Amino acid sequence: MASNGNNHVSTKPPPEPSPLRKAKFFQANMRILVTGGAGFIGSHLVDKLMENEKNEVIVADNYFTGSKDNLKKWIGHPRFELIRHDVTEPLLIEVDQIYHLACPASPIFYKYNPVKTIKTNVIGTLNMLGLAKRTGARILLTSTSEVYGDPLVHPQDETYWGNVNPIGVRSCYDEGKRVAETLMFDYHRQHGIEIRIARIFNTYGPRMNIDDGRVVSNFIAQAIRDEPLTVQLPGTQTRSFCYVSDMVNGLMRLMDGENTGPINIGNPGEFTMLELAENVKELINPEVKIITVENTPDDPRQRKPDITKAKELLGWEPKVKLRDGLPLMEEDFRDRLGISRKK
Repeated sequence: MASNGNNHVSTKPPPEPSPLRKAKFFQANMRILVTGGAGFIGSHLVDKLMENEKNEVIVADNYFTGSKDNLKKWIGHPRFELIRHDVTEPLLIEVDQIYHLACPASPIFYKYNPVKTIKTNVIGTLNMLGLAKRTGARILLTSTSEVYGDPLVHPQDETYWGNVNPIGVRSCYDEGKRVAETLMFDYHRQHGIEIRIARIFNTYGPRMNIDDGRVVSNFIAQAIRDEPLTVQLPGTQTRSFCYVSDMVNGLMRLMDGENTGPINIGNPGEFTMLELAENVKELINPEVKIITVENTPDDPRQRKPDITKAKELLGWEPKVKLRDGLPLMEEDFRDRLGISRKK
Protein backbone atom coordinates (compact mmCIF):
# COMPACT_ATOMS: atom_id res chain seq x y z
CA MET A 1 0.00 0.00 0.00
CA ALA A 2 1.76 3.13 -1.17
CA SER A 3 1.06 5.97 1.21
CA ASN A 4 1.78 9.65 1.46
CA GLY A 5 4.64 10.44 3.85
CA ASN A 6 6.53 8.08 6.14
CA ASN A 7 4.14 7.81 9.03
CA HIS A 8 1.00 6.85 7.12
CA VAL A 9 1.42 3.12 7.55
CA SER A 10 -1.72 1.00 7.88
CA THR A 11 -1.89 -0.49 11.34
CA LYS A 12 -4.16 -3.40 10.48
CA PRO A 13 -5.48 -4.99 7.29
CA PRO A 14 -8.91 -3.77 6.20
CA PRO A 15 -11.89 -6.09 6.72
CA GLU A 16 -12.83 -8.28 3.74
CA PRO A 17 -15.83 -7.14 1.68
CA SER A 18 -18.63 -9.60 0.97
CA PRO A 19 -17.76 -13.33 1.17
CA LEU A 20 -18.90 -13.59 -2.47
CA ARG A 21 -15.92 -11.47 -3.55
CA LYS A 22 -13.74 -14.60 -3.58
CA ALA A 23 -16.44 -17.14 -4.47
CA LYS A 24 -15.26 -20.00 -6.67
CA PHE A 25 -18.12 -20.28 -9.15
CA PHE A 26 -20.04 -17.04 -8.90
CA GLN A 27 -18.25 -13.78 -9.62
CA ALA A 28 -20.20 -11.06 -7.82
CA ASN A 29 -20.59 -7.65 -9.43
CA MET A 30 -18.66 -4.71 -7.98
CA ARG A 31 -21.12 -2.66 -5.91
CA ILE A 32 -20.18 1.00 -6.09
CA LEU A 33 -21.75 3.78 -4.04
CA VAL A 34 -21.51 7.32 -5.41
CA THR A 35 -22.57 9.99 -2.90
CA GLY A 36 -23.54 13.19 -4.67
CA GLY A 37 -24.09 11.08 -7.78
CA ALA A 38 -26.92 13.31 -9.04
CA GLY A 39 -24.53 16.26 -9.18
CA PHE A 40 -22.39 17.60 -11.99
CA ILE A 41 -19.23 15.49 -11.65
CA GLY A 42 -21.06 12.65 -9.87
CA SER A 43 -23.48 11.99 -12.72
CA HIS A 44 -20.68 11.90 -15.30
CA LEU A 45 -18.84 9.44 -13.05
CA VAL A 46 -21.98 7.29 -12.87
CA ASP A 47 -22.23 7.28 -16.69
CA LYS A 48 -18.67 6.00 -16.93
CA LEU A 49 -19.06 3.39 -14.16
CA MET A 50 -22.27 2.06 -15.73
CA GLU A 51 -20.42 1.31 -19.00
CA ASN A 52 -18.79 -1.63 -17.20
CA GLU A 53 -21.28 -4.50 -17.03
CA LYS A 54 -19.63 -5.83 -13.88
CA ASN A 55 -20.52 -2.66 -11.93
CA GLU A 56 -23.68 -2.09 -9.92
CA VAL A 57 -24.01 1.59 -9.09
CA ILE A 58 -25.91 3.01 -6.13
CA VAL A 59 -26.34 6.76 -5.94
CA ALA A 60 -27.12 8.55 -2.67
CA ASP A 61 -28.06 12.20 -3.13
CA ASN A 62 -30.29 14.69 -1.30
CA TYR A 63 -30.79 16.86 -4.43
CA PHE A 64 -29.68 20.06 -2.67
CA THR A 65 -27.56 20.98 -5.69
CA GLY A 66 -27.90 17.76 -7.73
CA SER A 67 -30.78 16.80 -9.97
CA LYS A 68 -32.51 13.53 -10.94
CA ASP A 69 -32.45 14.88 -14.46
CA ASN A 70 -28.70 14.19 -14.63
CA LEU A 71 -29.38 10.47 -14.09
CA LYS A 72 -32.56 10.03 -16.10
CA LYS A 73 -31.03 7.59 -18.57
CA TRP A 74 -30.20 5.10 -15.77
CA ILE A 75 -33.40 5.18 -13.75
CA GLY A 76 -34.98 1.72 -14.03
CA HIS A 77 -31.76 0.06 -15.18
CA PRO A 78 -31.21 -3.28 -13.37
CA ARG A 79 -27.65 -2.40 -12.30
CA PHE A 80 -28.60 1.07 -11.05
CA GLU A 81 -30.23 2.24 -7.84
CA LEU A 82 -31.03 5.77 -6.69
CA ILE A 83 -31.56 6.62 -3.02
CA ARG A 84 -32.69 10.03 -1.79
CA HIS A 85 -30.41 10.28 1.19
CA ASP A 86 -28.53 12.95 3.10
CA VAL A 87 -25.02 11.76 3.99
CA THR A 88 -25.20 13.51 7.35
CA GLU A 89 -27.45 10.56 8.32
CA PRO A 90 -25.86 7.08 8.48
CA LEU A 91 -26.46 4.79 5.49
CA LEU A 92 -26.68 1.05 6.03
CA ILE A 93 -25.98 -0.73 2.75
CA GLU A 94 -23.46 -3.27 1.45
CA VAL A 95 -20.86 -1.90 -0.96
CA ASP A 96 -17.35 -2.62 -2.28
CA GLN A 97 -16.29 0.91 -3.26
CA ILE A 98 -17.40 4.37 -2.20
CA TYR A 99 -16.88 7.51 -4.25
CA HIS A 100 -17.69 10.23 -1.72
CA LEU A 101 -18.50 13.36 -3.72
CA ALA A 102 -21.45 14.70 -1.72
CA CYS A 103 -21.06 18.38 -0.84
CA PRO A 104 -22.19 21.67 -2.32
CA ALA A 105 -19.13 22.88 -4.22
CA SER A 106 -19.92 26.36 -5.44
CA PRO A 107 -19.73 29.47 -3.25
CA ILE A 108 -23.37 30.43 -3.85
CA PHE A 109 -24.54 27.11 -2.43
CA TYR A 110 -22.07 26.61 0.38
CA LYS A 111 -22.42 30.17 1.66
CA TYR A 112 -26.22 29.82 1.56
CA ASN A 113 -26.01 27.31 4.42
CA PRO A 114 -22.47 27.25 5.82
CA VAL A 115 -23.36 25.09 8.83
CA LYS A 116 -24.91 22.47 6.57
CA THR A 117 -21.76 22.56 4.41
CA ILE A 118 -19.59 21.84 7.47
CA LYS A 119 -21.92 19.03 8.56
CA THR A 120 -21.79 17.47 5.10
CA ASN A 121 -18.00 17.61 5.05
CA VAL A 122 -17.43 16.39 8.59
CA ILE A 123 -20.38 14.21 9.65
CA GLY A 124 -20.98 13.10 6.06
CA THR A 125 -17.38 11.94 5.69
CA LEU A 126 -17.48 10.28 9.13
CA ASN A 127 -20.61 8.36 8.12
CA MET A 128 -19.06 7.21 4.85
CA LEU A 129 -15.86 6.15 6.63
CA GLY A 130 -17.99 4.21 9.12
CA LEU A 131 -19.66 2.47 6.19
CA ALA A 132 -16.25 1.72 4.63
CA LYS A 133 -15.01 0.34 7.94
CA ARG A 134 -18.02 -1.95 8.40
CA THR A 135 -18.10 -3.27 4.82
CA GLY A 136 -14.36 -3.25 4.04
CA ALA A 137 -15.01 -0.95 1.08
CA ARG A 138 -12.32 1.25 -0.44
CA ILE A 139 -13.31 4.92 -0.20
CA LEU A 140 -12.33 7.86 -2.38
CA LEU A 141 -12.89 11.43 -1.16
CA THR A 142 -13.10 14.27 -3.62
CA SER A 143 -11.28 16.98 -1.75
CA THR A 144 -10.49 20.28 -3.37
CA SER A 145 -7.83 22.74 -4.41
CA GLU A 146 -9.51 24.99 -1.82
CA VAL A 147 -7.47 23.16 0.85
CA TYR A 148 -4.56 25.28 -0.44
CA GLY A 149 -6.53 28.48 0.30
CA ASP A 150 -5.01 31.57 -1.29
CA PRO A 151 -1.71 29.85 -2.07
CA LEU A 152 1.69 31.43 -1.45
CA VAL A 153 3.30 28.76 -3.67
CA HIS A 154 2.71 28.48 -7.39
CA PRO A 155 1.82 26.02 -8.85
CA GLN A 156 0.48 24.01 -5.88
CA ASP A 157 1.79 20.52 -5.25
CA GLU A 158 0.49 18.00 -2.72
CA THR A 159 3.13 18.74 -0.09
CA TYR A 160 1.93 22.35 0.29
CA TRP A 161 -0.05 22.81 3.51
CA GLY A 162 -2.03 25.78 2.32
CA ASN A 163 -2.85 29.32 3.35
CA VAL A 164 -6.44 29.22 4.57
CA ASN A 165 -8.50 31.72 6.54
CA PRO A 166 -10.25 29.67 9.25
CA ILE A 167 -12.98 32.28 9.91
CA GLY A 168 -13.89 33.57 6.45
CA VAL A 169 -17.17 33.20 4.55
CA ARG A 170 -15.86 30.27 2.52
CA SER A 171 -14.09 28.54 5.42
CA CYS A 172 -17.03 26.14 5.85
CA TYR A 173 -15.95 24.58 2.57
CA ASP A 174 -12.14 24.97 2.73
CA GLU A 175 -11.75 23.90 6.35
CA GLY A 176 -14.53 21.33 6.02
CA LYS A 177 -12.60 19.57 3.27
CA ARG A 178 -9.34 19.84 5.25
CA VAL A 179 -11.02 18.07 8.18
CA ALA A 180 -12.47 15.48 5.80
CA GLU A 181 -8.91 14.69 4.63
CA THR A 182 -7.77 14.41 8.26
CA LEU A 183 -10.59 11.97 9.01
CA MET A 184 -9.69 9.88 5.99
CA PHE A 185 -6.08 9.50 7.09
CA ASP A 186 -7.00 8.83 10.72
CA TYR A 187 -9.37 6.01 9.70
CA HIS A 188 -6.64 4.70 7.40
CA ARG A 189 -4.00 4.67 10.14
CA GLN A 190 -6.25 3.56 12.97
CA HIS A 191 -8.52 1.04 11.21
CA GLY A 192 -6.59 0.10 8.07
CA ILE A 193 -9.31 1.45 5.76
CA GLU A 194 -8.24 1.68 2.11
CA ILE A 195 -8.49 5.38 1.28
CA ARG A 196 -7.98 7.55 -1.78
CA ILE A 197 -7.94 11.36 -1.75
CA ALA A 198 -8.28 13.44 -4.91
CA ARG A 199 -7.75 17.18 -4.68
CA ILE A 200 -9.81 18.38 -7.58
CA PHE A 201 -9.31 21.73 -9.27
CA ASN A 202 -11.87 23.75 -11.26
CA THR A 203 -13.90 21.48 -13.49
CA TYR A 204 -16.40 22.45 -16.19
CA GLY A 205 -18.71 20.76 -18.67
CA PRO A 206 -22.33 19.83 -19.39
CA ARG A 207 -24.74 19.56 -16.41
CA MET A 208 -23.10 22.30 -14.36
CA ASN A 209 -25.72 24.32 -12.53
CA ILE A 210 -26.46 27.28 -14.78
CA ASP A 211 -26.69 29.83 -11.98
CA ASP A 212 -24.13 28.38 -9.59
CA GLY A 213 -21.99 31.51 -9.53
CA ARG A 214 -18.92 29.78 -10.93
CA VAL A 215 -17.07 31.67 -13.55
CA VAL A 216 -17.37 29.29 -16.52
CA SER A 217 -21.11 28.73 -16.09
CA ASN A 218 -21.63 32.47 -15.49
CA PHE A 219 -19.82 33.49 -18.67
CA ILE A 220 -21.47 30.86 -20.88
CA ALA A 221 -24.98 31.63 -19.57
CA GLN A 222 -24.35 35.37 -19.98
CA ALA A 223 -23.04 34.95 -23.54
CA ILE A 224 -26.05 32.81 -24.52
CA ARG A 225 -28.49 35.32 -23.00
CA ASP A 226 -26.74 38.28 -24.71
CA GLU A 227 -25.79 39.72 -21.32
CA PRO A 228 -22.41 41.37 -20.69
CA LEU A 229 -19.74 39.03 -19.28
CA THR A 230 -19.04 40.16 -15.72
CA VAL A 231 -15.36 39.78 -14.85
CA GLN A 232 -14.59 40.23 -11.16
CA LEU A 233 -11.82 42.73 -10.48
CA PRO A 234 -8.88 42.79 -11.03
CA GLY A 235 -9.45 40.28 -13.87
CA THR A 236 -5.86 39.09 -13.66
CA GLN A 237 -6.68 36.36 -11.09
CA THR A 238 -6.14 32.93 -12.65
CA ARG A 239 -7.92 29.58 -12.67
CA SER A 240 -7.17 26.28 -14.40
CA PHE A 241 -10.11 24.46 -15.96
CA CYS A 242 -10.40 20.70 -16.36
CA TYR A 243 -13.06 19.22 -18.63
CA VAL A 244 -15.35 16.82 -16.77
CA SER A 245 -14.50 13.69 -18.82
CA ASP A 246 -10.81 14.14 -17.95
CA MET A 247 -11.71 14.60 -14.28
CA VAL A 248 -13.81 11.40 -14.14
CA ASN A 249 -11.01 9.48 -15.81
CA GLY A 250 -8.55 10.75 -13.17
CA LEU A 251 -10.86 9.82 -10.27
CA MET A 252 -11.33 6.28 -11.57
CA ARG A 253 -7.60 5.80 -12.06
CA LEU A 254 -6.97 6.96 -8.51
CA MET A 255 -9.65 4.63 -7.10
CA ASP A 256 -8.30 1.62 -9.02
CA GLY A 257 -4.63 2.36 -8.34
CA GLU A 258 -2.50 1.67 -5.28
CA ASN A 259 -1.87 5.20 -3.97
CA THR A 260 -3.73 6.80 -1.10
CA GLY A 261 -3.08 10.31 -2.39
CA PRO A 262 -3.71 13.13 -1.85
CA ILE A 263 -3.25 13.64 -5.58
CA ASN A 264 -4.06 16.83 -7.47
CA ILE A 265 -6.41 16.26 -10.39
CA GLY A 266 -6.87 19.26 -12.61
CA ASN A 267 -5.71 20.93 -15.78
CA PRO A 268 -2.49 22.96 -15.43
CA GLY A 269 -3.46 25.22 -18.36
CA GLU A 270 -3.82 28.57 -16.57
CA PHE A 271 -6.10 31.41 -17.72
CA THR A 272 -6.77 34.86 -16.30
CA MET A 273 -10.46 35.69 -15.92
CA LEU A 274 -10.15 38.24 -18.72
CA GLU A 275 -8.65 35.61 -21.05
CA LEU A 276 -11.48 33.24 -20.20
CA ALA A 277 -14.04 35.96 -20.96
CA GLU A 278 -12.33 36.68 -24.31
CA ASN A 279 -12.44 32.97 -25.21
CA VAL A 280 -16.13 32.65 -24.34
CA LYS A 281 -16.89 35.82 -26.29
CA GLU A 282 -15.01 34.61 -29.37
CA LEU A 283 -16.40 31.08 -29.35
CA ILE A 284 -19.99 31.72 -28.26
CA ASN A 285 -21.12 35.29 -28.84
CA PRO A 286 -18.73 37.81 -30.45
CA GLU A 287 -21.32 40.63 -30.00
CA VAL A 288 -21.28 40.50 -26.21
CA LYS A 289 -19.57 43.14 -23.98
CA ILE A 290 -17.08 42.42 -21.19
CA ILE A 291 -17.46 44.49 -18.01
CA THR A 292 -15.76 44.42 -14.60
CA VAL A 293 -17.51 44.09 -11.22
CA GLU A 294 -16.41 44.03 -7.57
CA ASN A 295 -14.78 40.87 -6.26
CA THR A 296 -15.97 38.55 -3.46
CA PRO A 297 -13.93 38.18 -0.24
CA ASP A 298 -11.27 35.45 0.10
CA ASP A 299 -11.14 34.90 -3.66
CA PRO A 300 -7.80 33.17 -4.39
CA ARG A 301 -5.52 35.15 -6.72
CA GLN A 302 -4.17 32.16 -8.57
CA ARG A 303 -4.84 28.47 -8.93
CA LYS A 304 -2.79 26.02 -10.91
CA PRO A 305 -2.28 22.36 -10.06
CA ASP A 306 1.10 20.70 -10.14
CA ILE A 307 0.03 17.34 -11.61
CA THR A 308 3.46 15.64 -11.58
CA LYS A 309 2.15 13.08 -9.10
CA ALA A 310 -0.94 12.24 -11.19
CA LYS A 311 1.26 11.77 -14.26
CA GLU A 312 3.81 9.59 -12.49
CA LEU A 313 1.56 7.53 -10.22
CA LEU A 314 -1.66 7.33 -12.25
CA GLY A 315 -0.39 7.84 -15.80
CA TRP A 316 -3.07 10.53 -16.04
CA GLU A 317 -3.11 13.91 -17.67
CA PRO A 318 -5.96 16.01 -19.09
CA LYS A 319 -6.63 15.71 -22.83
CA VAL A 320 -9.43 18.22 -23.55
CA LYS A 321 -8.37 21.80 -24.25
CA LEU A 322 -10.47 24.71 -22.99
CA ARG A 323 -11.32 25.81 -26.53
CA ASP A 324 -12.68 22.32 -27.30
CA GLY A 325 -14.57 21.91 -24.04
CA LEU A 326 -16.42 25.25 -24.00
CA PRO A 327 -18.54 24.55 -27.13
CA LEU A 328 -19.65 21.18 -25.66
CA MET A 329 -20.84 23.00 -22.57
CA GLU A 330 -22.50 25.71 -24.66
CA GLU A 331 -24.60 23.11 -26.46
CA ASP A 332 -25.86 21.68 -23.16
CA PHE A 333 -26.64 25.16 -21.73
CA ARG A 334 -28.52 26.14 -24.91
CA ASP A 335 -30.66 22.99 -24.62
CA ARG A 336 -31.52 23.73 -21.02
CA LEU A 337 -32.12 27.45 -21.52
CA GLY A 338 -34.04 26.84 -24.74
CA ILE A 339 -32.03 29.41 -26.70
CA SER A 340 -30.70 28.31 -30.07
CA ARG A 341 -27.72 29.81 -31.92
CA LYS A 342 -28.46 32.85 -34.07
CA LYS A 343 -28.17 32.13 -37.77
